[in-house]
Amino acid sequence: MHGSLVTSSLIRETTENESANEGYRFGQEEETYNIVAAHGYFGRLIFQYASFNHSRSLHFFLAAWPVVGISTMAFNLNGFNFNQSVVDSQGRVINTWADIINRANL
Repeated sequence: MHGSLVTSSLIRETTENESANEGYRFGQEEETYNIVAAHGYFGRLIFQYASFNHSRSLHFFLAAWPVVGISTMAFNLNGFNFNQSVVDSQGRVINTWADIINRANL
């Protein structure tokens, strides 16, 4: 998502004779992309009110969103399969630690 957002809002494009990184110098003060164009693109990509007016809030969201998603999936907190057991091809329950905790009546 970040790549499509930045490439859709670059201020300076490079030619095939120069590197794609030519438009950026390490430590430069000015931005290489237009946040207003990124705001419009992100608003069309998701929905109008999901876009960000400020670069820092946009980058925080782009960094936090995958972390939150991966963490919830790692701990099986997706909300759709609580108290669901894992079954094999014969339909027998394969007990997991979650099944043991659910049966413990804590």
